[in-house]
Amino acid sequence: MLDPFGRSITYLRVSVTDRCDFRCVYCMPEHMSFLPKKDVLTLEELDRLCGAFIAKGVDRLRLTGGEPLVRRNVMSLFRSLGARLGNGLSELTLTTNGSQLARFADELVDCGVKRINVSLDTLDADKFRAITRWGDLSVVLGGIDAAQKARLSIKINVVALRGINEDEIPSMIEWAHGRGFDMTLIETMPMGDVDADRTEQYLPLSLLRSQLARHFTMTPTLDRTGGPARYVRIQETGGRLGFITPLTHNFCESCNRVRLTCTGTLYMCLGQEDAADLRGPLRASADDADLYAAIDEAIARKPKGHDFIIDRRHNRPAVARPMSLTGG
Repeated sequence: MLDPFGRSITYLRVSVTDRCDFRCVYCMPEHMSFLPKKDVLTLEELDRLCGAFIAKGVDRLRLTGGEPLVRRNVMSLFRSLGARLGNGLSELTLTTNGSQLARFADELVDCGVKRINVSLDTLDADKFRAITRWGDLSVVLGGIDAAQKARLSIKINVVALRGINEDEIPSMIEWAHGRGFDMTLIETMPMGDVDADRTEQYLPLSLLRSQLARHFTMTPTLDRTGGPARYVRIQETGGRLGFITPLTHNFCESCNRVRLTCTGTLYMCLGQEDAADLRGPLRASADDADLYAAIDEAIARKPKGHDFIIDRRHNRPAVARPMSLTGG
């Protein structure tokens, strides 16, 4: 599949649920209203949609949420998709908050998952509770231990938050690299109502990178993992550090991905509102011809890039839908 700008679409991120067992301050309000069950696709329907994208040329799938591992029987979807590895699908990955990893790490490996991203913004237990509102750091760290024991490759995703975790970033880098993990820093994204002042949360990674240069020797690399991160190698640790900068640097020039929600809505761009309904053609017929046509029509509308801007005057998000609905 080629979009209007000649980019090959080979990567699908699938939000299997909008629900989460955390309420991170940059992601959603504390009293979040989740989708009613009747609006959410079944796991079998999500599997069929993923199969259609694989048939159209997608070879990498990432399951996200919300928190994907809180969805009941979600491992049946991992198992079904894992059976496609080597038959059109080259990689099946997961983004998780880590709260359920102790339960599922071994089974994820059995399903063919080889690497995961774990969202973790601090190693301070009190600060972790404040950021996630409901989370227990010890549970997440135990999940990471279980995942490493199961031989999953782990990347730590850290949202940089001004005045909250910026001073902790150097020690988190040393911790992650000391465990053999990659780490990626992410600017907070202006999506959805989060009951917080985004201008206070936002920390430009250009500023943070200059601060890190006082601690570390960073050498740019050409490494790519299929996502928007740009990587450096840190001489002092030997590890790799990524930067995802939706606000200070538009990362869209090589975008190869689209995002599917648990309702069957396809977003061609994380930072745009245009979307395509795939639930209709999915349920209209057991034949996939109309579904393929709907996918083609959607890819033909993929924009050149996103328009993430923080509205500093009114403190409004650039995109109304929450990140938990779209998927990371």
